Amino acid sequence: MEALYHQTNKQVHEVQSYMGHLETSDKQSVHLVENEIQARIDRIFSNLERLEILSSKEPANKRQNAKLRVDQLKYDVQHLQSALRNFQHRRYNREQQEKQREELLARTFTANGTHKKILDVANMLGLSNTVMRLIEKRAFQDKYFMIGGMLLSCVVMFLVVQYLT
Repeated sequence: MEALYHQTNKQVHEVQSYMGHLETSDKQSVHLVENEIQARIDRIFSNLERLEILSSKEPANKRQNAKLRVDQLKYDVQHLQSALRNFQHRRYNREQQEKQREELLARTFTANGTHKKILDVANMLGLSNTVMRLIEKRAFQDKYFMIGGMLLSCVVMFLVVQYLT
């Protein structure tokens, strides 16, 4: 029982030191370190199961102390497991953010992109360039008619207010 407890305790400390390496490892080797840590944690859990069995077989005067030590080890390992999951979650979020950032940077933004797309769609629909130019010219003229109409309306309203009140 004592030898297995000390061996398991030593493994817990090794995993804690590996967690320190995890923060400083590069992107390529981080998966290897994570897998190594997970494998060691799995081995520790199997040792803890054996330790629980052995602690229940201890003499009555030592049993309470043995169970307490095993529970403390189990708590430490669960804490390490959650720290590993937390690190993996943060790394996954960071990778997703980098991927989204790269996608945004790769996207091309052009001011005339919509105009070009409209022309492409019109060409696909069979409208000729001369018809498109006529439509654009008409839209340009309509803008001046609209502004003139607005000004004329304002003048009429001003005159109505001025002379009829």
